[in-house]
Amino acid sequence: VQLQASGGGPVQAGGSLRLSCRMSERTFRRTVMGWFRQAPGKRREWVSTFNPYDNGTYYGDSVKGRFTISRDNAQNTVNLQMNSLKPEDTGVYYCSASAWPTMATGDVNHWGQGTLVTVSS
Repeated sequence: VQLQASGGGPVQAGGSLRLSCRMSERTFRRTVMGWFRQAPGKRREWVSTFNPYDNGTYYGDSVKGRFTISRDNAQNTVNLQMNSLKPEDTGVYYCSASAWPTMATGDVNHWGQGTLVTVSS
């Protein structure tokens, strides 16, 4: 399984970015996709999950109301629209693939390569 993430870059506080992650496998439709991030010197933390079994979307408290996760089954892609970005959103963002919805990095089966988001004040 390969996950190819894209869309990171520099942005000013208050701005927006859209991250995308494409999965190589046909099992995408049954795969729980999500996003994690890791700020410099900190542990990787869960950001958001899309559960394909009930189309449920879940968000960490720090991004709720600002980020939106979506998926395109035709393109095997999961997206993360990030609005009203803050400097504390800075970090490497990783897309994830797992068998069930999870906030735990240990439950993730596959990781994307990471894409850097830098939010300046």
